[in-house]
Amino acid sequence: MHQRSKLSIAALLALGGLSGFAQAQQTSQAPQQIERVEITGSRIRQIDTETAQPVEKITAEAIQRSGLVSLGDVLNQLTAAGSPDFSKGSVLTSNREQGGQYINLRNLGSQRLLVLVNGKRWTQSVDGYTDISTIPAALVDHIDVLKDGASSIYGSDAIAGVVNVVLKKSMDGGKISLYYGANEKGDGQTKDASVAYGVSNEKGSLMFAVSANKTDPVWAKDRAITAASYGSDADRYPYSFGTSAWGRIRQVNPTTGTATGFNQMVNHTGSYLGDGTGSASNVSSNYHAYSSSNLDDTFNSSSQMMFQAANEQKSMFVKGNLELSPVLRFNSTAMFSERKSTSQVAGYPLNSLSQPNYPVYIDKDSYYNPYGNQAADVAAGAGQDLFFYRRTIEVPRVTVNNNRTTHLDAGLEGDFSLLGNPWNWDVGVNFSKQDGTVTSTGNLNLANLKSALGPSFKNASGVVQCGTAANPIPLTQCVPFDILGGPSASTQAALDYVMAKLTSEYGSSTRSVTANVSGELYKLPAGNIGVAAGVEYRTQSGFDQPDELAHSGLSTDLAGNATYGKYSVKEGYVEVNVPLLKKVPLAELLSVNLASRYSDYSTYGSTTNSKASFMWKPVTDLLTRGTFAQGFRAPPLGNTFGGGQQSFDTFVDPCDTVNGAAKNGGDVLARCIASGTSSSYRQLVQSGSVAASTGGQSLYPFNASLGNSTLKPENAKTRTLGLVYNPSWMQGLDLGLDWYRVTVKNAISSLSASYVLNQCYVQGVSEFCSGVTRDANGQVATLSRGYANLGELETSGVDLSVNYRFPKTAYGQFAIRTESSFVTKYRQKSTPTADWVSYLGEYGYNRLKSNLSLNWGYGPWVATFSSRYYSAVKDSCWDTEDTSTCTNPTGSASWGEGAGYNRQGAVFYHDLSVGYTFGWKGQLLVGANNVFDKKPRVVLNANYSAGGNSSSSSVDPDVPVDRYLWVRYNQPF
Repeated sequence: MHQRSKLSIAALLALGGLSGFAQAQQTSQAPQQIERVEITGSRIRQIDTETAQPVEKITAEAIQRSGLVSLGDVLNQLTAAGSPDFSKGSVLTSNREQGGQYINLRNLGSQRLLVLVNGKRWTQSVDGYTDISTIPAALVDHIDVLKDGASSIYGSDAIAGVVNVVLKKSMDGGKISLYYGANEKGDGQTKDASVAYGVSNEKGSLMFAVSANKTDPVWAKDRAITAASYGSDADRYPYSFGTSAWGRIRQVNPTTGTATGFNQMVNHTGSYLGDGTGSASNVSSNYHAYSSSNLDDTFNSSSQMMFQAANEQKSMFVKGNLELSPVLRFNSTAMFSERKSTSQVAGYPLNSLSQPNYPVYIDKDSYYNPYGNQAADVAAGAGQDLFFYRRTIEVPRVTVNNNRTTHLDAGLEGDFSLLGNPWNWDVGVNFSKQDGTVTSTGNLNLANLKSALGPSFKNASGVVQCGTAANPIPLTQCVPFDILGGPSASTQAALDYVMAKLTSEYGSSTRSVTANVSGELYKLPAGNIGVAAGVEYRTQSGFDQPDELAHSGLSTDLAGNATYGKYSVKEGYVEVNVPLLKKVPLAELLSVNLASRYSDYSTYGSTTNSKASFMWKPVTDLLTRGTFAQGFRAPPLGNTFGGGQQSFDTFVDPCDTVNGAAKNGGDVLARCIASGTSSSYRQLVQSGSVAASTGGQSLYPFNASLGNSTLKPENAKTRTLGLVYNPSWMQGLDLGLDWYRVTVKNAISSLSASYVLNQCYVQGVSEFCSGVTRDANGQVATLSRGYANLGELETSGVDLSVNYRFPKTAYGQFAIRTESSFVTKYRQKSTPTADWVSYLGEYGYNRLKSNLSLNWGYGPWVATFSSRYYSAVKDSCWDTEDTSTCTNPTGSASWGEGAGYNRQGAVFYHDLSVGYTFGWKGQLLVGANNVFDKKPRVVLNANYSAGGNSSSSSVDPDVPVDRYLWVRYNQPF
């Protein structure tokens, strides 16, 4: 963020290490006015842009050359970015954040990254996430990515670092930008259009921008590798498919209400795609014995699912400033963004106990019950209720999230002199609001379904009607549903009656008042002591109100309770920069920076977090730097006040004696048997078949996202040490090397089912076993999971950057840039006394990521060739007996000691863009991302059932699935 102050150019020349700049200015006669700059990571405004903290800068030009539309897509390609917390492939995810874009810096979680726009906090969701896609790219000047803790400067959330989106200060004229891109196959089309315009003079400036973009979905069925859960290998289909589109029936246990007795499927034609025609469902001879190995009696849910979700966004942005006097200025920013995210998954896999507290059976007096009182081969009064299974593929489940984000800020800033030194001050107010509605179709109204499957008869007109002949129910009040007959037997009237349209609402808001002052306090021989101080008062409130029908548990949608919460915080900080040495032997520059921030929360009490950093230049060309910072993150509203909701979780049961850790016997197997399994126990999925090696979806709804009022704030410590080398003997070369280590204690985490079960059975942490019960067959029947302060999270590694701008040649200007992140440690422990569990080198936790780009410019021409490298990772084995899918059958990973893993090799992706600027100043850019068409691969841990980001398949949805072609045209005016 840049701020203005009047200084003589002589002040700049007084700084060491800038003699080259001084020589370039020797012909200038009069003093020039320059800017003092507020660098991301510090509140002290200064001239020198070198800092003690590692900051990566992304320019607007680099964003445009990338061929990416959203700032989130650009930032998620950083080498320091981990797997997105909310992927566009997670179409089964029900979080309100789904559809937005969030940056998971260093795999520490998106909620541990603070997002600023011009140094001001951006809006957050109830669960503490900031959607960076709401910031329009049209007005962006550059993005600073601070890869260091900054809680002492900015407060809560800045543990992994800070992303500061810096907008253009002013514009004179306008710019229109049009974009179109698509996969080579023709899907995933993205269209983007923006208009920006600004006016400015010596007294002020005003800018506005409007933008709109739309991204079409990519359907899983359109590529063989994504058309089934575990790839195109037909041998894996039995594990890929689930509940059939055709009716399956069993008897009802009179004591427990669960399924028992015979297991039959209605006869039908067609395949596992739900095509074909079903036989008359009310005739018992039209049924055959069900077997999950008969694929035609299952359904491929991927055939109805999006591989990548659809998204539309519109935004309007206005920014202005006005000079009220030579020492007083007013500035303001306003933004409104509306996002519509659409996801689709397969029709609901219904059964009689979809809601255990509201069972629905096919009534013995239903006309469509083949073993009911109206069946031809059933003795009078001998009819029986039936337990049923059926996926309603006629109405796939579609979720539309309409999200609206509003941001307003306004402030005054000015300059003054104190003891002959320049000072600045600012005061401001900041308001951010996010609200939205989530509308879903494809779930069923269980009360209506119970009526539709209740008593019914064929009336005198030959129409099946609810009720009995003696007590008929009008068709306007109830429509019978031939659920067992499959999609060919469904009528639109019946579907309209049993289906539900559900609408939930959510929102959050942040209000803050800030005051800051900074300047130079005292002059030392090495320079002036810089000081900044400030206060802030902030309130955060939010809510999440589920649909009333879903809340009641009378629909197949996930039942949940409302969330309401708020807190306030009072904060104050001080920062001091002290230059110690300058232009002495072995110290061209030596300075230290100290900062501390006090925060008093209405809910969590008070905390003080401090930072110390240094910069040392032993010689002009070499800068060494380092920091030690304390971090802090207050529990978000949803973590503390969350009402909780049902969830059909996907997991690998560690008690499975073939795919789980229990296969190795020992303590794990003993714990499992003690909880109700056996030495031959196998995990089952909803179709009744045995789960694949990557697990499957729970048979019963679990209780998830429960708020925890006893949560403690997170505490973190960040250490960095680095070198920056700018050799004077090789102009244009910049080398950077930074080591980091981040430790988070009392880490707040949303516990997954897999995590809870592994902690209980594999790690033997008894605290995690209290919320787990199993049914009579050993299957997990209940599991409660919410938020907890886990023991500890630790990561460390090295970032390397090399930038070189070659001397200009007759063939144009060349420049090369590379950024690499090498992770040396990433591990967690669930309690202070538990063992560490390392995730390093597993899917989503690459040891090494590297980006390389070569830029060229020649007159009106520009071109960029870039490469992205991802190191090899450990993946789950499909079969530990098959070395072609399991390179290390006895290897250890986070999912179990000796459980085996499959090594997935390193991959490269290459992008190319070429641009030309016409005589009328219009610029045409064309490009191809994944230009060499690197094909996708099956990664089992990418599957949702293994905790991955892909709901429909085992292909990573956040890397290219195809060659992507794009074109952009920019026209200034």
